[in-house]
Amino acid sequence: MSTSISENTAVEGGVPRHVAVIMDGNNRWAKKRLMPGVAGHKAGVDAVRAVVETSAEQGIEVLTLFAFSSENWRRPEIEVNALMQLFIIALEREVKKLHKNNIRLVVMGDKSAFQNKIQTLISDAEQLTKNNDRMTLVIAANYGGQWDIAQAAKRIAQDVEAGKLSADDINEQVFHKYTWLNEFPAPDLMIRTGGEERISNFMLWQTAYSEFYFSDALWPDFKQQEYKKALAAFANRIRRFGRTDDQLTEG
Repeated sequence: MSTSISENTAVEGGVPRHVAVIMDGNNRWAKKRLMPGVAGHKAGVDAVRAVVETSAEQGIEVLTLFAFSSENWRRPEIEVNALMQLFIIALEREVKKLHKNNIRLVVMGDKSAFQNKIQTLISDAEQLTKNNDRMTLVIAANYGGQWDIAQAAKRIAQDVEAGKLSADDINEQVFHKYTWLNEFPAPDLMIRTGGEERISNFMLWQTAYSEFYFSDALWPDFKQQEYKKALAAFANRIRRFGRTDDQLTEG
């Protein structure tokens, strides 16, 4: 069942149900070491493993990682090709580990742009892990928040044209059902590494009430210790969802 964008989310303290991460800083990490950019992306895989393992240990229900945006196709061809190869290697090597640890894998984005091999590997991985329920790992690939909203609007328009939906029925809750990840709680915590403080077209609809945490650590250095700092910061946040402190106290 789909949930509304602020439904069933933590109000204060504790562990976030859903953490979303913009993994930034791979290229800068490599440049600091006089290495090619792809070396930073390879190093970043270790950080992915660390964050996935820590999330599962902490009892987080959903972890969403921004791996490749719809704008990343604009990067140099050699880097894009290297990223695609890393994606293939990860799908071939890591999925069995996820399955062994009862973790479900979901890939969010426009998968039609990927080569057939990648599309097949994604489909196989999602099918293999679909019944796992310890945690869901969402990989955002060829994804953009504006695209997500636009494709939801298109599908709504199609249903209105087909007579399945009335224009008068459309509200925030109905719109939400047409967006990606509508079956999961909205992100409680959005993390961006690498020192930048923007969300770069990531989950624009879903993060309306997310808490944001910006880390100066470059992604390959963002492992258990840095991640736990972010989780500790979230535990000290008070989330009001439009209410006052007095209302929270009374409630």
